[in-house]
Amino acid sequence: MSQDVRNIAPQNVWNHFADLNAVPRPSKKEERVIQFMLDFGKSLNLDTSVDKVGNIIIKKPATSGMEDRKAIVMQGHLDMVHQKNADTNFDFEKEGIKMFVDGDWVKAKGTTLGADNGLGVAAIMAVLSSKEIQHPAIEALFTIDEETGMTGAMGLDANVLTGEMLLNLDTEEDDEIGIGCAGGVDVTATGSYTLEPIPEKTKAFKIAVTGLNGGHSGMDIIKGLGNANKIMNRLLFGGYEKFGLRIASINGGSLRNAIPRESFATVVIDSASEKLFLKESYLLIDKIKKEFASLEQNLIVEIKTTETPTNILDIASQNKFTKAIYATLNGVYRMSPDVEGLVETSNNIAKITVESGEIKILCLTRSSSESNKWDLANAIRAAFELANFTVDFSGSYPGWLPNMNSSILKVVESSYIKLFKDQPHVAACHAGLECGILGENYPEMEMISFGPNIKGAHSPDERAQISSTQKFWKLLLEVLKNIPKNTSI
Repeated sequence: MSQDVRNIAPQNVWNHFADLNAVPRPSKKEERVIQFMLDFGKSLNLDTSVDKVGNIIIKKPATSGMEDRKAIVMQGHLDMVHQKNADTNFDFEKEGIKMFVDGDWVKAKGTTLGADNGLGVAAIMAVLSSKEIQHPAIEALFTIDEETGMTGAMGLDANVLTGEMLLNLDTEEDDEIGIGCAGGVDVTATGSYTLEPIPEKTKAFKIAVTGLNGGHSGMDIIKGLGNANKIMNRLLFGGYEKFGLRIASINGGSLRNAIPRESFATVVIDSASEKLFLKESYLLIDKIKKEFASLEQNLIVEIKTTETPTNILDIASQNKFTKAIYATLNGVYRMSPDVEGLVETSNNIAKITVESGEIKILCLTRSSSESNKWDLANAIRAAFELANFTVDFSGSYPGWLPNMNSSILKVVESSYIKLFKDQPHVAACHAGLECGILGENYPEMEMISFGPNIKGAHSPDERAQISSTQKFWKLLLEVLKNIPKNTSI
């Protein structure tokens, strides 16, 4: 299957992408891909190094005739989000991604594809390995752990890079030029509960919410897609209010930056209420499906009998937990007052686990406004602390403020118009790009972000468009040829 991908044009990009996708590269476990990139740079006899946190820097001199141009940084991240369908048997830490071509798209069999940001990385590798492409002096920066904390960008020293312009190749719409992004903060609520024995004359059920689209918790949050944790909570709350449903365990969602697609709960109900509980629950399920009919056509909610669990939550803890989830915002908090159609602030209730006496809720709060980021984070903290949870903030990173007057924006915009006879969409995005963090250490560096069409990022539906990748590649080559001269020489 991957051989078909290697035959796609531009072959130098897709071949590097196939090589990269053969290397397991989960966030925070990038040892193998770091070594892969070190070997790659050294095989080209280029100045290649790894910094103290694991970022790779590969330097390539300017091609003939381009020595007087400003030096640039080309940047992408090495890690990828690992998501798979429940019925897919795949070990992300041992296997390479299984890719296939479907018309104009490259997809993966039941898993994330890794085009985010593997295609950007592959494009940089193609430039580094080429002997024909015109370009100024390049510092290729391959960061680690972008998807779960941006610790690579955060750990980069301020004296490593000398380039005056940065090309971040991590945008997922080919007609978009990124000039700004949201910052974020991880919000974690933890609590404990008393394990109570199962009451007599009860029946146990497994509730499963599956089939949701999921997706990127920043870029896709505006779509109003279903959140499996929120849907599950509606069922649990309603079951308790009407029938005294008791929770034994919950496992919902996975990563902070992925809208949760699935949630599973084990519950018990009084045997005498079984028929009415099932009837009322399926009436609620029908209502939820109608609410999401245009967005979540594949939503499935099943309630099946299961083995009786050992313990359940005490009533007080269950009551506080379900009400706290109800009170916590999920989705868009505020739209940008300055940029039409841009989400300014949002929250994703990403993962919930309830088991063995412990409750843990993981959220990711994003905003292009630092003050509103903390306003929403504190609102979430207040909801959970009122329910006696302990709340921690971690992994905070800043947004990237747009610069409409940058010279690199003018280069990319004019190159796009020249090639495609159309006006690109110049915009900020509601996602965490590393530009904001890198800009703190390199405040004078001009930055821009662009890339090919990638749909369904952070979900097993992730796919990369072949024709769009060809468009992106043409734009990148044109930009490299038109980097302005260094007037300080």
